[in-house]
Amino acid sequence: MRVLVVSGSLKSNSLNGTLADWIAAVAEDEGRSIGLETVVVDRLTLADVSAPNYDYDVEVASGLPPGPRRLADALEQADAVIICSPEYNASMPGALKNVIDWVSRLRPQPFAGQRGLLASASPSLIGGNRGLWALRVPLESLGMHVHPTMYSLSKANEQVNDPRFLDSGTGQRLRALVNQFLLEVHQLRNREVAHR
Repeated sequence: MRVLVVSGSLKSNSLNGTLADWIAAVAEDEGRSIGLETVVVDRLTLADVSAPNYDYDVEVASGLPPGPRRLADALEQADAVIICSPEYNASMPGALKNVIDWVSRLRPQPFAGQRGLLASASPSLIGGNRGLWALRVPLESLGMHVHPTMYSLSKANEQVNDPRFLDSGTGQRLRALVNQFLLEVHQLRNREVAHR
């Protein structure tokens, strides 16, 4: 199984980048323990896929910029996608929405039919949850099957840099959700293969 883990922050050493690292570790280390074949994780940051503001005239003149093209290619290779995004003013980062808008122009649509899990980390008590609800909207509009449970880590600045994070209560909740998501994707893939 190939899993794409994306950090939706441009900030170096961001809380969501660290959360994405923890998620990647869970996916790689525990895939075997829950009965999956080898799990290969591809990591991208928002800096890897960023682009100028979407502009139709630029699209017509130059096509898709390299950053969104890189995300589109990674989506096409992935069996599942996990996005860790901060919350900006009760929504997603504008730079992340911009990349989604660029990729939305492609046909066939790389987000369509993809299975996704959303997570966030924030110093706030809400844990970035409002931003994830906003992020669901364009992804589901483009045909992604977003897992109903989202992971929001509150007071993340006090937790994610602790090497024992995955052993804490909130870390165990993350581990269980990632495992559940990967198992569901695995089972759905097997059903699709059986019905071909």
